[in-house]
Formats: sequence, C-alpha cells, structure tokens
Amino acid sequence: MAQVRAGGRRLAVVGLYAGGFLGPFGGAMTSSVLPEIGADFRVSAGAAAATLTGYLLPFAGFMLFSGTWGERWGARRTVRGAYLVYAAASVLCAVSWSFPVLLGGRAVQGAANAFTTPLLLAAIAAVTPRERLGRALGVFASMQAAGQTSAPLVGGLAAEVSWRWAFAGAAVVAGLLAAAGMPADPPRTRQPPRLRSAWRPEVLRLAAVGFVGWGCLGGVSFLVALRLGDDFGLGAGERGLVLTGFGVVGIVSARLTGWMVDHVGARRCVLLGTTVGAVLPALIGVLPSLVAVGALWAVAGAFSQVVIVGLSAVVLGRDGGNRGGAISVLQSFRFLGGAASPLAFVPLYHAQPAVAFLAPAALVLLIPPALLLRRRAPDARSAAPADLP
Repeated sequence: MAQVRAGGRRLAVVGLYAGGFLGPFGGAMTSSVLPEIGADFRVSAGAAAATLTGYLLPFAGFMLFSGTWGERWGARRTVRGAYLVYAAASVLCAVSWSFPVLLGGRAVQGAANAFTTPLLLAAIAAVTPRERLGRALGVFASMQAAGQTSAPLVGGLAAEVSWRWAFAGAAVVAGLLAAAGMPADPPRTRQPPRLRSAWRPEVLRLAAVGFVGWGCLGGVSFLVALRLGDDFGLGAGERGLVLTGFGVVGIVSARLTGWMVDHVGARRCVLLGTTVGAVLPALIGVLPSLVAVGALWAVAGAFSQVVIVGLSAVVLGRDGGNRGGAISVLQSFRFLGGAASPLAFVPLYHAQPAVAFLAPAALVLLIPPALLLRRRAPDARSAAPADLP
C-alpha cells in the first residue's frame, strides 16, 4: 500500500511538469493550420487567426485572479477540474460545426488553462527545496517551450488528415493529466488568500518586468518572421523552421538556466537576461546575414528563459501565502505583453523596419533595470534568498 501511495505521488509530481506542456501547446496548435481552418468554415486565413487571440486573451485575463481563486478552492481540486474543462473544450473544438463554436471552444480552453499554470508553478515551489527552485522552474519552462515549439508541427501533421485530430489529442492528454492529479495541497492558512495579497507593489513591479521582457523578446517573433520574408525571401515553411530555433535553444538551455538562478541569484539573472537580450533584437533587425539572424534569434530563446525563470523564482521564492495568486499575476502580465507586442510594433515595422527592432531593444534595456533596482518595500526583509539581488 505504501508503495502504491509513493508511486501515485511520483506520478502526481511528474504531472506538475507535464502540465507545463499543455498550455502553450494548446495556445499555438492552430498557428500552422489557419488556411485549413479557414477553408473548412469558409473564412479567410486572417479571420481564422482569431483562434489564436481567442485562446490567449481569456488565458491572460483570467490569470489576473485565477491563482488566488484556486488557492481558495484548493489547488488540487481546481487543477483537476480545469483539466476536465479543458478536455471538454478540446472535444468541442474537434467536433465544431461552425466557426463561432470553434472560437467559443478556444476561449474555454484558454480560460481553463489559466487555472492550471499558476497553481502548478506554486505546487512545484511547495515540493522543491529552495536551493533547487531555479532548476525545477527551468524544467517547467522547458516543458512550456516544448509545447509552444511542437504545436505548429503537430498541428501541421494532423492537418494532413484533419486539423481536428490535434484537438482530439489535446483532449486525451488533458484527461490523462486530470487522472494523474497533483500532490496534496499545502496546509491552509486561517484566512483565505485575497486578491490584494497577490497584487502587492513588489509583485506588480515584477509583473511589469515580465510584460516588457516577454513582449520585447519572445513576443517579437512576428517581426522576425516579417523580416525573414521581406529581406531574405523565405517562404512560410522556411520561416517556421528558423523561428523554431528560439524554442529549441530554450529547451536545451533549461538546466543551465535553472543552475544560474540557483547559484547566481534570480534578480541578477533577470538583469543579465534583459541586458544581453536587449542587444539581440537590435542586431536581428539590422544584420544582413540570414545565418546571423537565425542564430541570434535562437540565442534569444535562452535569454528569454533566463528572464522568465528568474522572475518566477523571485515571486515563488518569497515566504508567505498565496504564491499561486502572485505567480498568476506575473504570468498574466507576461502573456499580455506578448499580446500587446504586435499592436505596438507592427505599425513601426511598416513605417521603418529597423526602428521596429530598435524600439523593443531600448524598452527591454531601460525599463526592467529601473524596476528591479528600485528600493523595495520594508516587508521585503523577510524575502527568500532567491528574491535577493
């Protein structure tokens, strides 16, 4: 009996990390099959792109408070329920009989995933020794990168038969994750967590760093794709292959990223990632070599991971309750930054392509250090070591 319980607990811990794959995979799974979706529902490929936005906006929006609500309801019960809702929404997408039905299913997918990612991260922090937190978060980030990187490929392969099979596969994976569950909830505090405990000034500053850092580094893949087509004449498949380097390097560098966070310090890693990372989009926008552009974009994947893993370690390394709520706010701002990036930089690209790359480089070089080096509130004295510069 003890062995069975131990095996179940190991399975639940594995499920914590596997859950990091599902969210980004679900978000990007339609990115390579927009023409096929459009043809099925007699809409343009541009209109079919709403399946991406329709997932991302509920995902980022609900995460503003989903972590706190999940902590109140119980993380294990919330995550399992969210997986089941995600599975049902995936089935709805797979059998959708009209484009509005598909969009509705995508929105439910995004909302459900908002109730998994922050609680999984908080659970990882709860079962991981503090001195190894960076490495654990690095593994989780690598699973997220794997999901985002593989989604266009899996979606494209499924579309050789029918794009709907990709959603059927997502439903099966979500069901398996619900069955695996997660470790027991940590002991509850007397008072249920409140939203204001997640929306502390320190968390909001870190969330603003995540907004700028991700929006100006990982969030500018569309700018790279535009330049690859306009300046180097690459087709869709070739552009996709070059862009995949970002995720591949992010996966490969995950263990090193976690080691750096644990040994160098989370805040120092974020500063390093934003400082070096700022140089990369600037060079990508002006260098005349396709090889150089592809290599620099791949390297940007590693430094983007340094920023995100470092920020997560700062938030989750703090003592106190409502870790799920705090990391939920950080993750929400991160993805909102990615959603805002095209709105901010596409007009610049059409006006002056080089400026469109220099603008995010300047923002990520100036804003994160100003926020991270600002004097912290007095309650930061009780922060965990990972929270110290």
